[in-house]
Amino acid sequence: EYFRFPGYLSPSAGLKFTDVPNGLEAMYKVPVAGGMQMFLFAGFLEWGILKQDGSRAPGDFENVGDLGVPYNEGVADPEARKRKLNAELANGRLAMFAIMGMMFQNGFLGTTGPSMWAPDA
Repeated sequence: EYFRFPGYLSPSAGLKFTDVPNGLEAMYKVPVAGGMQMFLFAGFLEWGILKQDGSRAPGDFENVGDLGVPYNEGVADPEARKRKLNAELANGRLAMFAIMGMMFQNGFLGTTGPSMWAPDA
């Protein structure tokens, strides 16, 4: 763990950021309303600027440019665009494998941090 936000995650529940554990255990500490806020924000993005237009290629959103920055220019060169999209796809797949491995480690060993490799850390 390198950083924790100061203050309260949920002032009404008296829950500070420092009270939330790392890993899978955090899912049970975050209030339901907080989880719903994250879910609704993702839904808002999907319904708003990330709405798929049937006349465009999958993932080619009208109002989103290079690197997913809203209202930014896209990549003009078709070959460069293809290369960047393939790199993004490969990196996304690698990230999915990595997070699943970390979730398995956390569920099985109880940690994914330095204490997993060096218990005295």
